[in-house]
Amino acid sequence: MTQQAGTQRQTSKRTDRLLPAGLRVTAGLLWLSNLSWKTPPDFGRSADGCSGLCRFVEEGSEVAVLPPWAWLLDNVVSPNLALFGYVTLAVEFLLAVLLLSGTLTRGAALLGLAQSIAIGLSVANVDGEWYWSYLLMAALHIAVFAMAAGRFYGVDAILRENPKLPRRLLVLT
Repeated sequence: MTQQAGTQRQTSKRTDRLLPAGLRVTAGLLWLSNLSWKTPPDFGRSADGCSGLCRFVEEGSEVAVLPPWAWLLDNVVSPNLALFGYVTLAVEFLLAVLLLSGTLTRGAALLGLAQSIAIGLSVANVDGEWYWSYLLMAALHIAVFAMAAGRFYGVDAILRENPKLPRRLLVLT
């Protein structure tokens, strides 16, 4: 084996580890960056109208991708905006923490995929929204899941070293 071949193999292995980790961190930063406009306790609902999460729920019920989804937003989410706002805030914060740290990454990727689909169904048809962004969010989470991205520079790599790790947790790493 030549020195050049060894260097190429070493670079390839490093790239093979950095790409999944980079995608995972990107997904985590995506969720972290979107927390700021979900402001408790009213989540944008005020006497002056709607902004923030409230506006997206309102617009989503008017132009949702699927009529049953519009009904759900209008009749379940909107009347209980504070509850759904806190749940959304908690889920997206949890996604950011899990993905940035590489903890239970496959589980986080599935949750991120579900959240991406829910957001896409809500606002993909809103004027000014780029519906492809929600498809790209979903694809990003599928890639993070498929690459088991937490196993590279993440807590999952440490968790998987434990032979006593329960199977239900092992599949989430």
